[in-house]
Amino acid sequence: MPNAADILIDTLIEWKVDVVFGLPGDGINGIMEALRRRQDRIRFVSVRHEQSAAFMACAYAKFTGRLGVCLATSGPGGTNLLTGLYDAKLDQMPVLAITGMQYHDLIETFSQQDVDLTRVFDNVAVYNAQVNDAAHMENLANLACRSALSKRGVAHLSIANDIQERMADGGRSRRNRPGHMPSRNFAGRLLPLESDLSRAADLLNAGKKVAILAGRGALEARDALRETADLLGAPVAKALLGKAVLPDGDPLTTGGIGILGTAPSQDIMQQCDTLLIVGSTFPYIEYYPTPNAAAGIQIDHDPQRIGLRYPVEVGLVGEANETLRMLNKRLKRKADRSFLERAREATQVWRRELRSMEEHKSSPLKPQPVVGAFGKRIAANGILVCDSGQNTELTARHIDLGADHMFSVSGALASMASALPYAIAAGIALPGRPVYAVVGDGGFAMQLGELSTAIHHRIPLKLLVIRNDMLNQIAWEQMMFLGNPQFACELPPIDFAAAAEAMGARGFTIQSFDGLEEIMDQAFAVEGPVVIQALVDRYEPLMPPKVPEDYARNFRAALPETPGHEKIEENLKHSPLGNAAADQNPQGAQQAPDENTADLPGIP
Repeated sequence: MPNAADILIDTLIEWKVDVVFGLPGDGINGIMEALRRRQDRIRFVSVRHEQSAAFMACAYAKFTGRLGVCLATSGPGGTNLLTGLYDAKLDQMPVLAITGMQYHDLIETFSQQDVDLTRVFDNVAVYNAQVNDAAHMENLANLACRSALSKRGVAHLSIANDIQERMADGGRSRRNRPGHMPSRNFAGRLLPLESDLSRAADLLNAGKKVAILAGRGALEARDALRETADLLGAPVAKALLGKAVLPDGDPLTTGGIGILGTAPSQDIMQQCDTLLIVGSTFPYIEYYPTPNAAAGIQIDHDPQRIGLRYPVEVGLVGEANETLRMLNKRLKRKADRSFLERAREATQVWRRELRSMEEHKSSPLKPQPVVGAFGKRIAANGILVCDSGQNTELTARHIDLGADHMFSVSGALASMASALPYAIAAGIALPGRPVYAVVGDGGFAMQLGELSTAIHHRIPLKLLVIRNDMLNQIAWEQMMFLGNPQFACELPPIDFAAAAEAMGARGFTIQSFDGLEEIMDQAFAVEGPVVIQALVDRYEPLMPPKVPEDYARNFRAALPETPGHEKIEENLKHSPLGNAAADQNPQGAQQAPDENTADLPGIP
């Protein structure tokens, strides 16, 4: 006769869950035994830190579209899941978190690890419950899986360790009939109203300068999105989670948007008279058109998110692919392609300037050549992840994705230490595909032990560490956001190549431009996990495509008291990207008002 833990794991198997990420502990011994007895049908991936398990579950859901599952013991095991679970919540990923509890009759008696995890998880979860017995488990396990998938969020089950071993031999109420809840999800077609489609088409057909903002929700609509952009003569700006929506070299895209993005993307947002938002709630409102300056249309499966960042006139509630196909039938191909052509010209200039940065041979080594060389070696079917920090900006700008690449990152949460767990989950979710990660030394140090997990599971991982012994993005935020001198952002040095070798991986170190290509070739020739650390200039600026005047003013005030300010000034003086920002408006395009933006070379 099965116990509650058996019922839980059998239910997961019925829901087609084939992997659980977690860390054993005495609060989940019953569940671990149920997993052990079923390891031919469901895999347990043991991690070094529960935070990694939650990140992996989130990434697994991102890369597969299926339910991600993580498991942790009572007390601190459960609380350690929270960061990764908030990553899933903010990026709308279906994840089930399972946690243990103290003995059911010692709860709230100040016993060891006596933490009410259902209360702790109340804000992060769309479904959150404590299991009372085996009969209760039958219902809750099914409902938790269904809730996570249908609501695209986190579900949580908390189970006392003695309840896990309780047999399904009685205690069932007469109303709780066995087998009354099927272990499957139910879904239908979510389509916009015909009247809204017609209104949206009218606005888009009337627009003279249409721009598109595409996010993660457009990933399954690549062909339809490209058709839309071509019909409308509309350049496509990509939110970071939508980096793989169109290849970076596609003539229809201006690349990324925001502080990590491109000047052409910022220009099309400033100049458009009509904006189509597809599957994105990109959070930085200042990079959208001025409210009501452009007619807005938004496509999203969640009506709550429509009009969240920009006051759209028409909201199309539905999945992006089918909604765009329905919309395309109503669109007329625009004869005037001038708005798109100007964006293309500006993007070509921008990309040339990025390439020139990748050829910068100065000493100390700049990070752009390293990231560019790494990106050129990514296989056509590779999966790319990055962390949060300066490495995100470098990845967004200096690695071009093709049609068959996959990419992800901690999006709305923007958490450090997520990239390595993401990479491991990608390798487990999609075996046979090579995996690549770009990380900073700050985030990588937080989860360095997880490299042993990648080694143990033989993940085909090439990991690039941008090592400047500095929390560089934070330093620039201190200066630009509030005008404060950089403080406490220096990091004690770690030899990540030596650490990789000590764990059983291969480690390589790049210190100069001259050795860059040769060392990259050596590293990419190695099978299995490889760590490449690049010792780069810590004073290299993290530059937005255009600098708002208040940022420029703050920066000027902060710079004199910032350590190494002379080297920062020298780098700014010789930055080709700064010069590119001044030239992004081709002849005939509207210039941004001088009082709103300042080009970087103007920062003294």
